[in-house]
Amino acid sequence: MKSPGSVKPEIGVLDADSAILQYVHRILSARFNVTLYPEGEGLIEKLEAFAKLDLLLMDWHIDDEHSGEHSLQLLAQIHAQRPSLPIILLACTADLQDVVQATRMGATDVVLKPFRKADIDLAVDKCLRKPGNPDGGEDGQITEIRLDENTSLVLSSKRMREIESQCRLVARADIPVLILGESGTGKEVATLFIHKMSARSERTFLKVNCAAMPADLLESELFGYEQGAFTGAVKSKPGKFEQCNGGTIFLDEIGEMPAGLQAKLLQVLQDGSFSRLGSRTTVKVDVRVIAATNIDIKAAIAQKTFREDLYYRLNGFTLKMPPLRERLEEVPILAHHFMQKVAAKYGREQLPISPVLMKALMTQPWRGNLRELENTIKRYLILGSEQAILEDLNPMHPSGVPEHGGDSGGNNSGLKHLVRNLKGDAESVAIAQALEGSGWNRKDAANELQISYKALLYKIKQYNLSPPQKNPRTMITATEYGRVETA
Repeated sequence: MKSPGSVKPEIGVLDADSAILQYVHRILSARFNVTLYPEGEGLIEKLEAFAKLDLLLMDWHIDDEHSGEHSLQLLAQIHAQRPSLPIILLACTADLQDVVQATRMGATDVVLKPFRKADIDLAVDKCLRKPGNPDGGEDGQITEIRLDENTSLVLSSKRMREIESQCRLVARADIPVLILGESGTGKEVATLFIHKMSARSERTFLKVNCAAMPADLLESELFGYEQGAFTGAVKSKPGKFEQCNGGTIFLDEIGEMPAGLQAKLLQVLQDGSFSRLGSRTTVKVDVRVIAATNIDIKAAIAQKTFREDLYYRLNGFTLKMPPLRERLEEVPILAHHFMQKVAAKYGREQLPISPVLMKALMTQPWRGNLRELENTIKRYLILGSEQAILEDLNPMHPSGVPEHGGDSGGNNSGLKHLVRNLKGDAESVAIAQALEGSGWNRKDAANELQISYKALLYKIKQYNLSPPQKNPRTMITATEYGRVETA
């Protein structure tokens, strides 16, 4: 990419239709150097000879009579020659499955025909973002895409920007999506982003956790029931699929769905029809299904706990969310982002993240991924004690550094030290909860903890606990603190 102030970026446009070539040229020539390629072979020769292009716009249904190659083969050849070249597909809507396949082979974005000037400008500007632009997409810079009042897609690495591009592309292909990844990697956020980028964005989005309820209850939740279908069914009730007609349904923990329900879901995916519990009438719906799981789905198929035919129906496109330990370079950016987010939510001043604490954050396995990191920052803000967080991250030593015994009793003393620290950490959390719950009325907190007032004062000093700054907007309650999870 050319730097600011240098010559204009070079854009190539490949299309067998001369009218489209001229139209795109008129749109882009004022801002870019545009080269038109009516034939695929000519483009390959140019790439080999000059390799100057910063971006390629490519027809996705090229007539073989003009190009001599199928568009998929041509894309593969171009991507092999210039793997870093951004490619925007100018695609017809006839076969969006092919578009999804193209994204796996290197396409960066898709503009559907017939397109407008605004569509081309938006796609080109996105691919040619400049460093320093707050939306610039460079590694080390953070991009926050607000999805709703409480949810954002946060991007700060090349890998996550690739996930964003895949989500944008598959959003336009109205097919089922299967999202794989460990707990806490952001599968629900990716799902909501796909919905927001799709043609269904103005329609209903609903989430159902397939592991959160027994089979009978899950079936009625998804598909509804008729009056008298079971004891307590005093009136008919539509299920999530009917409520979500025209929109998107997110089936979280799909790997935990009972076998009987898997067959019913398969029918919905095949022809969009099902029956409520206790009904013989068929209901037709138009719902996009996005499913997610943290299990090894292929192992579940081998063990006969998950239907293979359902897997292939769900797998219109598979998105794999990487665990945080594979992108540790994002931890500093995300830690500061979460600090800002949590402090704003609770109306508190942000706390500094020292080099010692940041080093501890960077060396964690983060089995709970983004959720665990956010909850760690939340605990830090609530407790106000960096030392407590360091001991929580690495309880082997108060400073967060593993202790190395130098005498013959080192192993035994190390174990005692570990147990003592674990006990102390649990005690400090319990005391903090009691104080928060009582609004820092130390007498009430001491009564709740069933210890003397003097003992409580000693513990507050021992664990360096301090009351939060008063803020009329909000207070963090003990109940809220108790919801903090680490996995």
